[in-house]
This record gives sequence, C-alpha cells and structure tokens, in this order.
Amino acid sequence: MHRVDQLLRRAPELVPVSDSPRLDVELLLAWALNKDRTWLYTWPETELTPAQLAEFEPAFSRRLNGEPLAHIIGQREFWSLPLQVNSSTLIPRPDTERLVELALGLSESKPEGNALDLGTGTGAIALAFASERPGWRVVAVDASPEAVQLAERNRTQLGFDHVTCIQSDWFERVSGVFDLILSNPPYIADNDPHLNQGDVRFEPRSALVAENDGLGEFHRIVQAAPEYLTAEGWLLLEHGWTQGEAVRSIFEARGFQKVRTEQDLGGNDRVTLGQAPTRGG
Repeated sequence: MHRVDQLLRRAPELVPVSDSPRLDVELLLAWALNKDRTWLYTWPETELTPAQLAEFEPAFSRRLNGEPLAHIIGQREFWSLPLQVNSSTLIPRPDTERLVELALGLSESKPEGNALDLGTGTGAIALAFASERPGWRVVAVDASPEAVQLAERNRTQLGFDHVTCIQSDWFERVSGVFDLILSNPPYIADNDPHLNQGDVRFEPRSALVAENDGLGEFHRIVQAAPEYLTAEGWLLLEHGWTQGEAVRSIFEARGFQKVRTEQDLGGNDRVTLGQAPTRGG
C-alpha cells in the first residue's frame, strides 16, 4: 500500500542528503498530489493513484541521490513568492532575503525610483524588491540567456510590469542611472571544498565561482558601479561570511561612502553596502 501517512514515514531515508528530511518528503508528496502540505495531514489515509505514485517515486529517488528539491519540483519560494527554478541558475537562498530587506530599508521614503539587479538568475532579488515597491522601475540582468528567460517567466507569472529583464554581462548593456544597485554575484573560490557538497553540485559553476579567491566579481562590479548610480545611490552586494572585511576594502578603495557590512539571521557577515562616491572622487 502507498498511503500518504506511510510515505511520510520515509523521511528518515533522506537524512543523509537533507537538513530537512520531513519537509522534503512533505513537499514531494504535495507536489505529486497537487495539494498543499496541510492536506496531507487532513487526509493521511489517502492512497496514491498509480499516476501519483509514478510522479512521487522517481522524484523521491532523485532526492535520495542528492539532487536539490527545487530542481525536482521546479519551484522555490523566496520572499513568499513562488518562483520557477531550473539548473541554469542558482536556487534562491533564505540568506539572500537580507539583501532585499536592506534595499527596502534604504528605499522606504522613496515611493518612486530605479533599481538594478545584477546577475538576477531566477529574478528572485528583483521580483522580491518589486513586490514591495510597485512605484519603482526595476531592471534585472543576467549574462545567461537561459537565466533571463527564466526570470522573464517568473516576472510574467507574477504580473510585475514594472520589472524589465535583459541579457547583459554585468553593466555591458545597461543604460541610465539607478538609486539602488543590488547583486548576489559569484563569490566562491575555485578550490573551495564546499563545491563538491550538497545542492551546489547541481548548480552552474559560473554562478558560484569567482577568480582572485572569490573576490574577482566584486572588483568588477564596484569599479563600474559609480557610473550607474545617482548622486546618493547605494550599491549592495551579498558575499560569503568570511569576506566582509575584504569587500569593504574594495568599496572604500573606489571611494564609496558610509560603507558597512550587515549580518544575516545567523549572525554572519552577508551584505556589504556603500553610498556612491562623491562626483569627481
């Protein structure tokens, strides 16, 4: 028999590959049955149909092999927004919501403005910010055509007409100036052992790895950003928990003002931000 409650009891099998095995099996079952997780506990004695079982079993096997849950079900929630996900981009992480929170804080007194999200991937950062700032124009760029297509699908699904998705290698095809520039760029060193562990094994290395011990893309973005910022505009960059001091130094060397590093919910350095350099500085 293949009842809902029996399949939920398979969660311990996922312990070697997941930090949240119970949640994973709930989400896989809810996806296979096209129900929400609450339904599983309301109707635990429901037996899966052959078609539902044919969805669940291969998906469960893929998760057992370590494949990210988001890739299996094709979706990840970020900032309470349901986003389509695939292997062409990073899977949005909860830590990145800190970047959105800081951007919202800086824009709180401005009902209108312009924001740029560099390396948008699924569109998570741009769309989360746009969901809270309907009066702002948001431009989301990515060098990967597949990522731009994915971000555009998510934008269309959410109906955010004030967001524009374009293909661009950082600022290459960007024009105009912005009150806020946001980015979660690649920042992992090529020899980092974590690249061979967990979900990142299934994600595009180009979205993870940067030269110069993971700092290469910070140099590129920080060097170019002042040309695209308004006089009082802000640049906000997500980075690894050990990189705060190094990223602050990059900002300061370029003349950024009010440079500081903010922590994530775990108390780790996560986002460094600074205000545009004085014109001519």
